[in-house]
Amino acid sequence: EVQLVESGGGLVQAGGSLRLSCAASGFTFDDYAIGWFRQAPGKEREGVACISRSDGSTYYADSVKGRFTISSDNAKNTVYLQMNSLKPEDTAVYYCGGYYSDSCPPDDGWYDYWGQGTQVAVSS
Repeated sequence: EVQLVESGGGLVQAGGSLRLSCAASGFTFDDYAIGWFRQAPGKEREGVACISRSDGSTYYADSVKGRFTISSDNAKNTVYLQMNSLKPEDTAVYYCGGYYSDSCPPDDGWYDYWGQGTQVAVSS
């Protein structure tokens, strides 16, 4: 059974940090690019970051560049999202997704698998 399980969310004050984890199982981890997304109440889903398999290239939304870092621990089949300098507008449910390719997809509609999400709340 394919599973992507997010963890690490919580409540933090503005300026604080959180590290989210996305643990994958049931598929060959090295064959999939992994991305992070978020969705705030009343807003559309937004792609946050992605890490490719071909060369470990990373991609970020402009809204998080310089504050968030995506990384992968292949031995643990886990992808992380380190979030620093958090802002109230980062409040959302964060999801990870898997795309069967060694490169990140052109948009989030291409992802094959999704996790259930983890809530991040940033207070001002």
